[in-house]
Amino acid sequence: MNIFIEFSSGNEGHLRPLVSILIPAYNAERWLADTLRSAVAQTWDRKEIIVVDDGSTDHTLSVARSFASDLVGVFAHAHRGAAATRNTAYAKSRGDYIQWLDADDLLDSDKIALQIEAVGDSPNPKTLLSAEWGKFLHRPSRARFIPTGLWCDLSRAEWLTRKMELNAYMQTATWLVSRELTEEAGPWDTRLLGDDDGEYFCRVLMGSDGVRFVPGSRIYYRKPRPESLSYLGACNSKRDALWISMESHVGCLRSMGNSPRARAACVRYLQNFLALFHPERPDLVALAQELANELGGRLEMPRLPWKYAWVNRLFGWRVTRQMQRTLPRIRWWFLFHWDRALQMLSTATVRNGELISEGNRNLHTDGTRSNRIPVRSTH
Repeated sequence: MNIFIEFSSGNEGHLRPLVSILIPAYNAERWLADTLRSAVAQTWDRKEIIVVDDGSTDHTLSVARSFASDLVGVFAHAHRGAAATRNTAYAKSRGDYIQWLDADDLLDSDKIALQIEAVGDSPNPKTLLSAEWGKFLHRPSRARFIPTGLWCDLSRAEWLTRKMELNAYMQTATWLVSRELTEEAGPWDTRLLGDDDGEYFCRVLMGSDGVRFVPGSRIYYRKPRPESLSYLGACNSKRDALWISMESHVGCLRSMGNSPRARAACVRYLQNFLALFHPERPDLVALAQELANELGGRLEMPRLPWKYAWVNRLFGWRVTRQMQRTLPRIRWWFLFHWDRALQMLSTATVRNGELISEGNRNLHTDGTRSNRIPVRSTH
């Protein structure tokens, strides 16, 4: 049994909340150590870190066990999928707040502290806390933080409307969720092999009183690999999961008001994702069309970008679809290895185990400076 440290509150007469950082891990040996370092380095001291290995076939469990301590609990079960692994991690947690963290992403060192401090000494457990996020491959200091219409305080209805209007989203680790909200939302849906996070946080949002955005609180999202859960590819089960999530989003927004703007946002949302169903899944295309008609709109069949349109004319949609899947994988492979080479070059000079070339400056592409990322990716 794992025992976690009970930190002193450091604040007489007021017990500061315990935060559970929950990390599901599957074949993440390359990244997990950096992720765990970012969790351990959180300046919010009242924390527990729980890692659950989902039957990995590499050395993920060994990496996790190398961090095992009173602060870091490590568990393992047979392969069940990301949603089931998150549910296991939550069942073993005790925190007043839940911080979900994928095994290849990073938390800025004061991410949690800034969010907790933003709600003050009398927090409303119904307030859903969000943060800034930026994408990177190997070098977190090169992450790009690009604000969207979701980067502000918003009511439930406005947040969901903007998400669907703008085709925007917040990455999983941006959220800090009270245990009360987490309990009300219920478990992650283990049926879903795609957009399980979108469907889950839609339920969390519905139980909240609104979203509080905390500027300066940051997470670093590693761009997903083509084989990752978020990559749809040719997987029909992921398409089914996406449709379940989309129905949930539309239902949630309509339950908060059936205004013309809400209905238009729903139709636009359906249109944005229609290309992922057409032409392979005419059944889901028909369902989307039916729902759009019910909302007072109509969907147009997706048009191919010019670079694929000529392929479709010459070889048909099967070859075209294969190219749409293959070319992004080639591009990702090139960018991945190029960024890795640059990262290895920039960290070639090391003093006392810490970065001195890039890490000491950490100049972000948005013009801000930070030296808060306490990790070094040398893989």
